Amino acid sequence: MSRHKTRLLLLAAAILAAQAPPSNGIDRANLDPTCKPCTDFWRYANGGWVDRNPIPARLSGWGTFSALTDANHERLRAILEVAAANQSAPPGSNERKIGDYYAACMDTAAIDARGIQPLQPDLDRIAAMHSAEDLAAALTEFQWIVKRDSRESLTVGPVVLTGRQDSKDSTNVIVNVTEGGLSLPEREYYFKQDARSREIREQFLKHVARMFELLGQKPESAAVAAKTVTAFETSLAEATMTNVQRRDPYATYHKMDLASLAALTPDFDWKPLLRQFHIPESTPINVSQPEFVKKFNRQLSTVPVEDWKTWLRWRVLNLAASNLSKPFALEYFHFASTVLRGIKEQQPRWQTCTAQVDLAMGDALGEAFVRKHFTPEAKRRMNEMVENLRATLREELEHAAWLAPDTRKSAIAKLNAFAPRIGYPDKWRDYSSLKIDRKSYFDNVRATELFDRQYQLAKIGRPVNRDDWRMTPPTVNASAFPARNEITFPAGILQPPFFDVNADDAVNYGAIGAVIGHEMGHHFDDQGSKFDAQGNLKNWWTPEDRKQFEERAACVSDQFDKLDVGEGQHHNGKLVLGEALGDLAGLKLAYKAYKRSLQGQPESPVIDGFTADQRFFLAFARIWAGQTRPEEVRRLLNTNPHPLGRFRVIGTLQNMPEFHAAFQCKPGDPMVRPPAAQCNLW
Repeated sequence: MSRHKTRLLLLAAAILAAQAPPSNGIDRANLDPTCKPCTDFWRYANGGWVDRNPIPARLSGWGTFSALTDANHERLRAILEVAAANQSAPPGSNERKIGDYYAACMDTAAIDARGIQPLQPDLDRIAAMHSAEDLAAALTEFQWIVKRDSRESLTVGPVVLTGRQDSKDSTNVIVNVTEGGLSLPEREYYFKQDARSREIREQFLKHVARMFELLGQKPESAAVAAKTVTAFETSLAEATMTNVQRRDPYATYHKMDLASLAALTPDFDWKPLLRQFHIPESTPINVSQPEFVKKFNRQLSTVPVEDWKTWLRWRVLNLAASNLSKPFALEYFHFASTVLRGIKEQQPRWQTCTAQVDLAMGDALGEAFVRKHFTPEAKRRMNEMVENLRATLREELEHAAWLAPDTRKSAIAKLNAFAPRIGYPDKWRDYSSLKIDRKSYFDNVRATELFDRQYQLAKIGRPVNRDDWRMTPPTVNASAFPARNEITFPAGILQPPFFDVNADDAVNYGAIGAVIGHEMGHHFDDQGSKFDAQGNLKNWWTPEDRKQFEERAACVSDQFDKLDVGEGQHHNGKLVLGEALGDLAGLKLAYKAYKRSLQGQPESPVIDGFTADQRFFLAFARIWAGQTRPEEVRRLLNTNPHPLGRFRVIGTLQNMPEFHAAFQCKPGDPMVRPPAAQCNLW
């Protein structure tokens, strides 16, 4: 069989694995009939699928999201391999650029042959530092280097200057100075004293030392350098806010002028940095964490320049390692993936390169993706569902007896104003000035990162560009952005089993309807509820209504604090509150929107032995099918504002009488919270 035919078969298999069965019902093979739905509905709905789908060695978890991501990667791979092979594509065209980027990434022999050479200019720049003035100049120059990692921007130094929509004037973009510099997932990794946390810190020391050895240092010297790095970052971590503290948008909003910022950091001159980025000194500045910025200043005056040099060498190496030759990439993988997440082996190179092109040139690749895999009918149907859920939520707000008239009016105004974005941007990004070299992968990584850095910085001082998307079109995800009062559903997630234009309405509303409701719910969760209809950070609640909101939210937070996720571990209820509120309010909204969509007509008949209501809840549970490695579970509980998938199902449905009725669950069943303890937002 030809390689091309084999690849087509693999693509078909991957897509089928992520899709719903061809009927409009539920695939009974995915169920675990030995588990009662009122005991553990997640297991009942997904046990068969989970048992047939072990976690691949290359991943930290495997589930519905990852299966569809794999299927989309196969689709992108087909696009990229054609582009890479088509050397007749016009020079400078998007097809030529994504093809050349992919080809350079796949050329591991060329990457290995260069060794550490691509990073040598950065290392030489650090070696040339001898004074505090040299250090300040280097920190300014290194601000150009910002590695993009999914939604995050990681910089070399302890602070990073970016653009940010002004939280209290949502039409403008201002300067934002925010924290960075931590190599472990979040601050608590530096301080927790349980056995696993101490083991991770020990492994981190060994990892940093091995990286320095790869640079040519002797083991004894490398070990000392690793301790210097750890001590430096632990000091930074002391001044870093917790994940829960950062959830309060007021806690990270401190708008000031340049003189006020200079007063926080008397040992660092920000003017050269602003000039480097062509930003007027009069531009307003937000400082996300003033205490961290003060700590940065103390580090400048108390940490010897030689220690700074050690740490900066580590930072430039750590940010670049995954894109360097094999020894560096393997050592980076060992700690970041195996130690922290339990992943056993690396992704196939084509998957790594596909994801990298999507990250680097998402609009160019996304435009090709939606031409092939997202139809106008799918977009029309999604718009229809979004508007039905919007109308349903409007009715909920109108009838929420606990809301005062002024609060209700503001809430409805916010709902009416929010903008849904479906599939792909209305305006594609222009990559004409971006230069891609088919022969140098690392140079392409730096070129695209610099291109994006310049693009983002150019927004400062200008009106907000609402055409910009925060995710690429092939992404299997969705988002809400209260500061712009918008919700986004990329084409990547608008595929089976999340969304199928040919599927039963009960199934679509249970799956993508719950996702739509979830994102709408974010505009009224513990964070989003603090932004008004224009996206401004502004209180639009009466004091009594806000108090009632907090009490209703506390019910959900307390529930997730107490849910045992295994091995005595629990969620941090305050950390996952926004997502758990989104799930609960979103699923209730989707259910009512489904009923509303019937317009008084009879429900569809029983299919495959399930009523419409049962199919609705099974479709919801199905999107959270999956399992996760223990190491990754621990990391997620520490860092992720989303509850674990299994408990998104269990925790949400424990509060839903509609689910209890659909499966005849009774008081005392594990899937039924006592009526007085059931949580509800509206």
